[in-house]
Amino acid sequence: MRALAGASGGWTGEVAVTSPVGLHRVVEPAGVLPQAAWRLDADPAIAPNEVRIRVERLNLDAASFRQLSEKHGGDGEKVRAEVLEIISTRGKMQNPVTGSGGMLIGTVDEAGRRSPLGLRPGDRVATLVSLTLTPLTITDGLARWDGRSEQVPCDGYAILFARSIAAVLPADLHPELSLAVLDVCGAPALTARVVAEHVARRERAGDVRPVTVAVIGGAGKSGSLSLAAARRAGAGRTVGVVPVAAERDALAAAGLASEVALADARDPVALSTAVTSALGAPADVTVVCVDVPGCEHGAVLATADGGTVIFFSMATSFAAAALGAEGLAADVTMLVGNGYVPGHAELALELLRGEPGVRALFEARLAAD
Repeated sequence: MRALAGASGGWTGEVAVTSPVGLHRVVEPAGVLPQAAWRLDADPAIAPNEVRIRVERLNLDAASFRQLSEKHGGDGEKVRAEVLEIISTRGKMQNPVTGSGGMLIGTVDEAGRRSPLGLRPGDRVATLVSLTLTPLTITDGLARWDGRSEQVPCDGYAILFARSIAAVLPADLHPELSLAVLDVCGAPALTARVVAEHVARRERAGDVRPVTVAVIGGAGKSGSLSLAAARRAGAGRTVGVVPVAAERDALAAAGLASEVALADARDPVALSTAVTSALGAPADVTVVCVDVPGCEHGAVLATADGGTVIFFSMATSFAAAALGAEGLAADVTMLVGNGYVPGHAELALELLRGEPGVRALFEARLAAD
């Protein structure tokens, strides 16, 4: 990028060519949006409609972190080295295997005079757009990260576009807790919307049966929030499905689900049987929040005809989901959770504050990390 000279000699210049969606930051290949680009220009000089963030911490997408950790056999040094290599090579954090990234928190360093985001220097914010489209540079070599957790303390800077989204961090919550919640805030918002639509449809039809919801990965971040959101949106019965006894016990103690079931989500028959046994029938809404591949067919099989499957995991194969539903002759609506629903950040933070079970699961996860 070509920056105009700044009087202070610091990062105060503005680039001349701008795009609200960041097209001017795409290095290669030409003609694609930043998320689809192989490499972005992370020059710190901002355009008039951009914002530069001084980065404090990254939150890697769960599927991406799992893939990296498994690839390197849990060797944190190798994971750290690969994350650094990805960012330095691509100008952003986008795992080339999973295609996913994560999000970050930091402090606004400079806001362009035409930025519509309403951010001011000194604001501590969480970005609500993926690292896969956010120009990013790391300046400390990730020296404070051991490569063994999704949250990555670091120094560096990132660039937000005019069409980006960010939330000012709430003063009453620890930044690490806010980061963990806002990383998945699209999940409870879309779950609430879909459940409310099913409830309204049933009421219009004079159908008094309760709407049932299954959350696959119910003890995780997006899963626990989705269970709480489903209940608030009017779900009559919910089941959280988890893979191991420790998660079953933690989710049961949190009190977020009517039932808790133990099943391997990659085993379609076992998953469907667990959901059906817990609810007495397949679920009206199934929410997939696990970070491993191979859960598509089980989710479809566990969902009633006329129901909805919401896929939030970046490990999902959408071809497998579509072809699996066809092969099972399943009349279900399948939705891709795109991470954005109006008001999603506020809803997720409200659930954290108002649902002790959600907060307990989040705090236990952070303590374990």
